[in-house]
Amino acid sequence: MAVIQAEIVSEETYRRLALADPHGQLELHHGQLREKPAMSVAHGGIVDRLAAMFYGHLDRNDFRLRFSHARLRRSARSYYVPDIAVIPAAVERMLYENPRALDAYPDPLPLVIEIWSPSTGNYDVTDKLVEYQARGDREIWYVHSYERTLTRWVRQPDGAYAESVHRTGIISPLDMPHVAIELDELFAR
Repeated sequence: MAVIQAEIVSEETYRRLALADPHGQLELHHGQLREKPAMSVAHGGIVDRLAAMFYGHLDRNDFRLRFSHARLRRSARSYYVPDIAVIPAAVERMLYENPRALDAYPDPLPLVIEIWSPSTGNYDVTDKLVEYQARGDREIWYVHSYERTLTRWVRQPDGAYAESVHRTGIISPLDMPHVAIELDELFAR
């Protein structure tokens, strides 16, 4: 992650800059602007295959997908752009009331996915995943195409997260049991 500006920026400034960002890759990490770098071909392949798997089974009346576009608000000083976010359709529809609304979500989402990339791998694990858990997102996936793993964190009733690592088989998000992610197909090259 490239730090664009060392000085702390306000939430208002971030939101204005994010709306003007032609690539939609600005994040705010503890008040500092950061930009997601370009991603590898393996990263793009995983995004493409996940998109196909989700769109084949996801009911658009219930959920929307965002690929490197939605911003997850942790606080006034922290906004993150996950590789994939699954958003309840009713929540997205509320943003349409304001034609200048930033595609940003302060409340926990049903599923947030980060995909390993050489340029962001450490930042995703040490910073972003911790922030998603602090937000209370229901389920978080971290997909590593070279290790051929999907690490899954599921929020428990007490607020803690149960972690599991998957290498093969079919994974279905808790809130979308009709969506089947076949890991052998996901990791095919």
